[in-house]
Amino acid sequence: QVQLVESGGGLVQAGGSLRLSCAASGSISGIITMGWYRQAPGKQRELVSTITSGDNTNYADSVKGRFTISRGNTKNTVYLQMSNLKPEDTAVYYCAAYAFSIATSRPYDSWGQGTQVTVSS
Repeated sequence: QVQLVESGGGLVQAGGSLRLSCAASGSISGIITMGWYRQAPGKQRELVSTITSGDNTNYADSVKGRFTISRGNTKNTVYLQMSNLKPEDTAVYYCAAYAFSIATSRPYDSWGQGTQVTVSS
């Protein structure tokens, strides 16, 4: 299975920027789509952005124009560049992968442990 580790979270002032990184290891050849989700206090987890192996991307309306997802060329990584951050962006951000297992011939999801992003006003 795919193992995911996030990094780059932290505390930033409103209007600032952060870049989140997600490193994938394990059965990385089976990854179809990678993306980011977030969960704010008192809210359900929501999709932030996704990117496919063909570099197709999509974004939640709330982050469109401010966040950019990208995939590394030489490493098995995905990035989320977050700009013009707002207090409402405060959440735990999770990296996720949708993958297909050649061993079991079944699709599966893999999740990172999450990284805290806090935006102060």
